[in-house]
Amino acid sequence: MGDMRSLLKMSMVVLFLGWMFIWIMISTNLFKNTWTPKMAKYLNTTYFGPQGINLVLLTVPMMFIAVLSCIYLHIKKPTETQRKGKVKGRMGRVMMVMNPLGIVTVTELTFSLLFVALLVWSLSNYLYLSYHVSLHNHDNAKIWQAKFRAFGLRMGYVGHICWAFLFFPVTRASTILPLVGLTSESSIKYHIWLGHISNFLFLVHTVVFLIYWAMINKLMETFAWDPTYVPNLAGTLAMVIGIAMWVTSLPYFRRKKFEIFFYTHHLYGLYIVFYVLHVGDSWFCMILPNIFLFFIDRYLRFLQSTKRSRLVSSRILPSGNLELTFSKTQGLEYTPTSILFLHVPSISKLQWHPFTITSSSNLEKDTLSVVIRRQGSWTQKLYTHISSSLDSLEVSTEGPYGPNSFDLSRHDSLILVSGGSGITPFISVIRELIFQSQNKSTNLPDVLLVCAFKHYDDLAFLDLIFPSDISVSDISKLNLRIEAYVTKEDKKPETTDDHRLVQTKWFKPQPLDSPISPVLGPNNFMWLGIVILSSFVMFLLLIAIVTRYYIYPVVRNTGKVYNFSYRSLWDMFLGCVCIFICSSVVFLWRKKLNKEGDKESKKQVQSVDFQTPTSSPGSWFHHGQERELESVPYQSIVQATSVHFGSKPNLKKILFEAEGSEDVGVMVCGPRKMRHEVARICSSGLAKNLHFEAISFNW
Repeated sequence: MGDMRSLLKMSMVVLFLGWMFIWIMISTNLFKNTWTPKMAKYLNTTYFGPQGINLVLLTVPMMFIAVLSCIYLHIKKPTETQRKGKVKGRMGRVMMVMNPLGIVTVTELTFSLLFVALLVWSLSNYLYLSYHVSLHNHDNAKIWQAKFRAFGLRMGYVGHICWAFLFFPVTRASTILPLVGLTSESSIKYHIWLGHISNFLFLVHTVVFLIYWAMINKLMETFAWDPTYVPNLAGTLAMVIGIAMWVTSLPYFRRKKFEIFFYTHHLYGLYIVFYVLHVGDSWFCMILPNIFLFFIDRYLRFLQSTKRSRLVSSRILPSGNLELTFSKTQGLEYTPTSILFLHVPSISKLQWHPFTITSSSNLEKDTLSVVIRRQGSWTQKLYTHISSSLDSLEVSTEGPYGPNSFDLSRHDSLILVSGGSGITPFISVIRELIFQSQNKSTNLPDVLLVCAFKHYDDLAFLDLIFPSDISVSDISKLNLRIEAYVTKEDKKPETTDDHRLVQTKWFKPQPLDSPISPVLGPNNFMWLGIVILSSFVMFLLLIAIVTRYYIYPVVRNTGKVYNFSYRSLWDMFLGCVCIFICSSVVFLWRKKLNKEGDKESKKQVQSVDFQTPTSSPGSWFHHGQERELESVPYQSIVQATSVHFGSKPNLKKILFEAEGSEDVGVMVCGPRKMRHEVARICSSGLAKNLHFEAISFNW
């Protein structure tokens, strides 16, 4: 098995290096005037037409990497990550902390510089070709005007390179990102960076052409749709949509006007259509892999979201925050820090929101829990629904999504730093450690949880650290210490009102509800590989049939060039058809195989007696003296907790005091200022044993 993994890994490395080599060479005179004519004789056949070269050189390699990565991840042992700890530690060290880039590691800086170098190299080569080899001047413009036009054209070419990578980071069930230790959640910033760069380059491309057409008195070319050449109107429409998406994706809209950002960003479908119509089928094949894989992922997520998930119960914390518990099948596995997307049709028909999973799939086999902070209009409406007299709530879920592996035992100690609701991913980390503590051969790290809250009520988040059915023996081996800081209050409130009670509400099972079950992706890599391979092979066959037996006869019999836009439409249409057919067939087949297990899980869920809303004994910070004797686990954690009022944690002091341990893992999740402060401390070089990792959700 080890030889198989090595062979697969080597094959993927060779394919990727070859793919990148083509991107490096494609802008050169050698590739255009020497290699392309020779390859065209063999690749631009009557079965694929002018898209043959790009299809073979730039589409096929990445699609095969995607298939091979499914096999690799299926047979890969999770413990392999332990052997790579030192290398990953060096490459994962923080290199710089600065706005607007944020926290940048050695790996990120290295690949970012290489990517920028690729863009600069490509632009310089393209400009050299335009200025010194073949300057396009069919409009009989002045030489400087023709060069100005060439500059704008080549800026569009360079922006096209960004599109070859743009959708990889937002493919949530990606099998390519885990190969380099990334998840879709942690890669959102790369999508943002690529989006900014590509939109800037396309904007320059558009403005230059507008100025050029104005100079030669052909401004109406902006709205031209040439049947045999590039349709300018399609590019204009794509740019208008792109600008709308670009502006509304800026931090102000994402944080303050999320709904505007959310709905505007769903114009990406139209953006892609007009963009592909503008660049044509041949250039579409250059960026096809990341778009093809993204739409496979998107359609599979749609299939999952059509099921209603069984909401078992909810807990309303004193601060008004919520914990929702869903039923799940035992076959559904996920790693700590994973997230789950929720959709509540009674609140919004379109909106999906991500929330951190606080449960452990190893510790809690039949349930999955998420914590929701009441902040914003959507969560406020959800709170209103949950706190009302409803006995059931229709909820759809998508996910979970998280890292492919999560090794907690590679460190001697762990320091978990959180701010506000940033504590939620660490709840799943601690619960996973509780599970691992049951294995006597596992060496668990000492854990220090440093959590900062604005108000005393928020301390109720700590109630969620342990599952409700935990026993003393389960936590006896866990060395956990908690330093909690209440920053906006100077002392503990003297009175406790009824609203401070932790309210638990149980929901009636509905006939259409079902447990959350594994979908193609992290839980079924081989099936996902079958979808990718079958849909892509079908796409190639259909393209070959349409080109050879429909497009080619039209060109041969009429002697005319086949419509430029129609070729692009054929590619997009056939791609969608193949994804729809193959994904649906495999999904339904998997659903059939899991049907018996789902029925059994459903019976177990429906056998649960419905209970009316109740008030639990309350938070152990508010009602510690009222806890019953059997709540010893909670009493033990209270003893391990120190609460500090009216101050923020001195992170520098806390982190440097851990210098006695040889290997200290430092994880932080919270406000940007907190993440940056911890990153600066860990990268200062004053304590070389600190290994930093930030958790930031940019959805």
